[in-house]
Amino acid sequence: MAALPSFAIAQTEEPKPNWQNLDLKADGVFGISTEKAYNELLKNKKGQPVIVAVIDGGVDKNHEDLKSVMWVNSKEIAGNGKDDDKNGYVDDVNGWNFLGSSKGSVQYDNLELTRLVRKLQPKYISVVNSTPLTAEERKEYNLYLKLVTDYMEKLQSAQTGQANYTALKKYIDQITTKIGKPEPTVADFNNYNASGEMESKTLRIIKGQLKEDPSFKKFYTELEDGIKYFDTQLKYNLNLEFDPRDSVGDNYSNRQERYYGNSDVAGPDADHGTHVAGIIGAVRNNELGIKGVANNVRIMSVRTVPSGDERDKDVANAIRYAVDNGAKVINMSFGKSYSPYKSLVDSAVRYAISKDVLLVHAAGNDGSNIDIENNFPNRNYVDTAGVTIGTFGPWIEVGASSWKNDDELVAGFSNYGKKSVDVFAPGVKINSTVPDSKYKEHEGTSMASPVVAGLAALVRSYYPALTALQVKDIIMNSVTKVDHKVKIKSEGSTKKVDFTDVCISGGVVNAYDALVLASRTKAQ
Repeated sequence: MAALPSFAIAQTEEPKPNWQNLDLKADGVFGISTEKAYNELLKNKKGQPVIVAVIDGGVDKNHEDLKSVMWVNSKEIAGNGKDDDKNGYVDDVNGWNFLGSSKGSVQYDNLELTRLVRKLQPKYISVVNSTPLTAEERKEYNLYLKLVTDYMEKLQSAQTGQANYTALKKYIDQITTKIGKPEPTVADFNNYNASGEMESKTLRIIKGQLKEDPSFKKFYTELEDGIKYFDTQLKYNLNLEFDPRDSVGDNYSNRQERYYGNSDVAGPDADHGTHVAGIIGAVRNNELGIKGVANNVRIMSVRTVPSGDERDKDVANAIRYAVDNGAKVINMSFGKSYSPYKSLVDSAVRYAISKDVLLVHAAGNDGSNIDIENNFPNRNYVDTAGVTIGTFGPWIEVGASSWKNDDELVAGFSNYGKKSVDVFAPGVKINSTVPDSKYKEHEGTSMASPVVAGLAALVRSYYPALTALQVKDIIMNSVTKVDHKVKIKSEGSTKKVDFTDVCISGGVVNAYDALVLASRTKAQ
């Protein structure tokens, strides 16, 4: 209990509903002016449908606010167990799941770090400095040492987190049992006399949290989510003995293999992917739930991301599947620190670009400078030795912003990069679709990326002759510039920098201005 978890201080102020689509001047929140664009620019215009692939953890295709905008493969007959369109994927009516087989679907997987340690450990665990190694082996051994250090830090952090959160829950349960209410109020805790040092510490944490947000239920749910998070890390993500790949049934060592998986586009946990899909294209005019950014999309679910790190082979195949089935925008709200087969993913990205597809990727949630820290996949492509030799053009890297136009505009969790992040977009307290026709707030660059993917689809819908690269340039050149300093985390402390130091464009995307610029751009 000496190092009880320091809960993130809840933001008591709530943004306006649909804030990500509102206008800074008219509504007082730093949205992307989507509603203004529909009201003033698109009222009497008709766009073309645009297929947007959501490469994620799965999408609930039956959600009330999404079912009418799900992509449908018209060449496939649902449920007949046949590959009617002969594309190699049986019953792929709404997309594909590269994390499954006839046995079911994978929910949990390791971190890539864990997989790499497991792969190299048998060869190098007994090596000492005097062990004779070739130059190539010495290089690999040094990598192994770095991986082990990183792995042990993460393992210790997860073990400490689990112990602290579990201990905190134990004492909270003890206190609430004595109070005799399932959802005590601030007054109940103020009137409670702590028994011993542990209860006193716990009481201070509870009061501190309820001072920021009086909902004990919300606080307790977040505590339970924290325990579940650390449990998942220890049981699956960081467990060297756990490897679920056998249940997929592919030959994992064959990087060129493409035809495996099943047609279950939701999978066992579609919360994240469904939320992403809703931000992009939830039906705008049905009086239900929320409003997506784009009004004329078809959402293709390509399930690739487990609870853990996605695998390069699956990502490459997901991109190729999306492209081959007509996607013009691909959203990728995932990322990791290691990519052992990056050239495989690069090859798929190159293929997507050759077919005029725009790729949109979340910058990550470590509060780090990704000019320095690795975050994969990314726009840089490498040679066979893993050395960067160029960058892909039609790729947008997205950081997350908040609704207030102040020095906290950059979300505290968001990665940033003067050379690596292109734009920022709303990613804090975003309400969107989750499974079983429900709605929930999530935050992360995972939410910011689909805002931009939705904007890209909107531009491509109303100006279909524009190329993917032109659409990217339009989005980059139509941002709302930020002319004040913002807070970021750097080298263990907080500092204020210009917005041009956190992204290339120096601003937050703007749908209204993007459509105006698109109308003035001549198709190439």
